[in-house]
Order: sequence, then C-alpha cells, then structure tokens
Amino acid sequence: MSFVEIADVALRYAPQGGAEGTLAVDGLSLSVEKGEFVAVVGPSGCGKSTLMKLATGLNFPTRGSVSVAGRPVKGPVSIAGMAFQNPVMLPWRLTRDNVLLPLEVVQPHRRQMRARKAEYQAKADALLASVGLEGAGEKYPWQLSGGMQQRASLCRALIHEPELVMLDEPFGALDAFTREELWCVMRDLHAQKNFTTILVTHDLREAVFLADRIFVLSARPGRVIKVRDVDLPRPRPLEVTYEKQFTDIVHELRGLIAEARQ
Repeated sequence: MSFVEIADVALRYAPQGGAEGTLAVDGLSLSVEKGEFVAVVGPSGCGKSTLMKLATGLNFPTRGSVSVAGRPVKGPVSIAGMAFQNPVMLPWRLTRDNVLLPLEVVQPHRRQMRARKAEYQAKADALLASVGLEGAGEKYPWQLSGGMQQRASLCRALIHEPELVMLDEPFGALDAFTREELWCVMRDLHAQKNFTTILVTHDLREAVFLADRIFVLSARPGRVIKVRDVDLPRPRPLEVTYEKQFTDIVHELRGLIAEARQ
C-alpha cells in the first residue's frame, strides 16, 4: 500500500438552505509513495483543497476510503504538517514561538513541552536558520516581510518532523522573485528531510519545478484525469525553468486544464 492512498472517494459538502449540497469530488483516486513529492493542479473549484482536507483528516469521504501510513484516516492526522497561502502568524507571539505552536498541540511533544522547552527553542532557531531566517526567532511576525513570514510558516509545518507535508498554495501571495526563492527552499528541505509532500497549486511552473509527479484534476466534481511524471533530474536549478523540456510540460498541463474547464 502507498503512503497516501485515496481510493474511489466522493465527498459531498453538507447541504445548505434545503439544497442537496455540493459534490466536490467523485471517483477520486490517487496514491503517493513515501518520500515522494507530488503536485495537484486543475481548474478553480475542482477539489484540490478538498483533497488536502481528506488526506489530513479534516474532512471525511461520503464514499470511498483514505489511508495514510497504512492506517485508515478517522481523525486529524498527527504525522502531517500543513502550510497555507496565508502564513497566519499570531502577531503577539515571537516568530520562534509561532514556529513552536505544533509542539504545544501534537503528542508526545505537548506533554514534554515544559521539560524540553530549551531544546525545542534551539530546534526552532536551527530550523529558521536553515531557511535563511537566522536571528528572526526574536522578532515578531509584523517585523518580517511576507516572504520571511512564509519561510517561518514552513518551519512551523516542519517543527514536529512530520512524515507528510501538505502545502496549499503556500507561495501564491508572494512576488515572483520571492516565490522562486521559496521554491528553492522547499526543494532543499525536501531533499534533506525526505518527507512525503503533496503540493496544491495553480502555478504550473511551481508544480513542474518541485514535483516528481503531477495529478491533474477535472472540473467539479474533481477526479484525476492525468498523471504526469516529471522526469527532470534533481537537484533542479532555477535555470531549468527556461529549458524546452520544462516549458513543454507546463504547456501540456495548461492544455489539459483548459480542456477540463470546458
């Protein structure tokens, strides 16, 4: 069994106002191997974020099954870390303390937090330094740029050493140069730590640069209509984004999504 297994899943959101409710995904099946980096792309509203919630136990299927690390998903998945488009940093807490938030929630770290506080703080500082934020732990989020906050958000997603990392449009709100810098940060973190990663994105260049495989979803209700292997050698420098093989994959994906929207 694959590390993440979603098998023939349908999910209909709760009805409102007497309506039947929205069928977000239907017949959705995909599998992700341990240590793999995959991306999920498709038209707006195709169920990309729904897939993320299914894999982390924030939503449950109306039909079908979801498993992570060989276990059926029946509640929030504690071995998962998540990062979103909005970093959602608590402005009254130092950046280091924002990074440490998952350790205050996830066991066994939660019960060990007081006794191991100095160790955990040093771990947060080391993780911040690894993404170019050495010394930023002593600053408040409002003292950091948007790109720096997003780097700190990635650290928060990784502080409890998750086996599965879920990224929901994490770089979408950033300028092009900062976005590309963070692609490289994410590339290097994945190479160092080898966590399984699922990236949900509208940015096809981002998907091709980072992923081993790309799942293309249909229009709502979402299902996988194409799985595209990205056979570009690793580690990938940013210069690869200008090469023909790279741009050919991007254009192929764009064509598939344009067809799916019709």
